[in-house]
Amino acid sequence: MHVVVLMGGWSSERDVSLTSGRGVADALRERGWSNVTTLDMERDVAAKLAELRPDVVFNALHGTPGEDGTVQGMLDLMGIRYTHSGLTTSAIAIDKELTKLLLVPAGVRMPAGTIVDSETLYDADPIARPYVLKPVNEGSSVGVAIVTQESNYGSPIGRETEGPWKHFDRLLAEPFVRGHELTVAVVGGESLCVTELKPRTGFYDYESKYTDGMTEHVCPADVPADIAAAMMRMAADAHRVLGCKGASRSDFRWDDEQGEDGLYLLEVNTQPGMTPLSLVPEQAKQRGISYGELVEKLIAEALE
Repeated sequence: MHVVVLMGGWSSERDVSLTSGRGVADALRERGWSNVTTLDMERDVAAKLAELRPDVVFNALHGTPGEDGTVQGMLDLMGIRYTHSGLTTSAIAIDKELTKLLLVPAGVRMPAGTIVDSETLYDADPIARPYVLKPVNEGSSVGVAIVTQESNYGSPIGRETEGPWKHFDRLLAEPFVRGHELTVAVVGGESLCVTELKPRTGFYDYESKYTDGMTEHVCPADVPADIAAAMMRMAADAHRVLGCKGASRSDFRWDDEQGEDGLYLLEVNTQPGMTPLSLVPEQAKQRGISYGELVEKLIAEALE
C-alpha cells in the first residue's frame, strides 16, 4: 500500500506541519510500511498526487488550505482516500462562528461571541473587558489577543498597537474565561483523556504550543472526576455533531469557582498536531497507544 504524507504548504503553521509529517512518515517506516512518500505541498499538488497515485493520503497539513476543506475537496474529486475530517466538517470547524452555530444548539457550552470588523476596535471595545480577540478562520491560537483593563493596547485599542487586528479584517470577540486551560483528544469517536496546559508565561499561544519548555502538560489533568467526564463528553459530542473523522482535539477553559457551569469549549481542531510536543499523541500514549499505533489507527479509519 502506497501512503503519501501530505505536509508543509504555505500556511502560518507550515513548520509545524513539516514536523508532524516527518514524524508520521518515520513511524510508518519503522513499523514496516515500505512504500511511504512525503510530499511538501506546493501549488501543483494535484498533478504531483496524480503521478504518485497513492492508496491513501495522510493529511499532516495544519491551517489553510489543508484544514479548511480546500485540500479535502481536491482529494474527493480525485477519488483519493485521506485521513481526518472531510470537506464539510473541515470548512465548518475552522470557522469559529459556524462551529458555534452547530454546537451550541446541540448542548455544547461555548462562550458567547460577536464578530467584529477590525477597524471598529479603534473606536470602542466590542464587548466589556476582559475579552479575547481571535481570527475567525485560523487555528493553533494564531493571532489571539487577550484585552484586559490593564493591557497596553490602549482604550480604545490604538491604531499603532500590534495585534491580530493588524492582519485580519474580521475577528471573533469572546468574554475571557478565567481559570484553567484544558484539552481533550478524540480518536475514532472516543475521548482519550484530559490534559491541563500550564504556560510558563502569558497564555497558551502559538509560541507556547510549539516551543519546547514553554508549557507544562499535566496529563491526565488534576481536575475533579465530574469535570473531566463533562469535558470528555463535550469533546465527543462536538466530534460527532461536526462529523469529524480520525482525530480531533477540543480546547476548553474552566473557571473552577463555578464548577461545571464554568466549563466552556473554545474550539475544535480537525487537524491536530503530530509533533513530539503535540497533545493527541501524548494522550494516546496515556491510553496505551503508541505513536505508530495512533498513525495506523488514523489510516485504518480513512480506509474503512
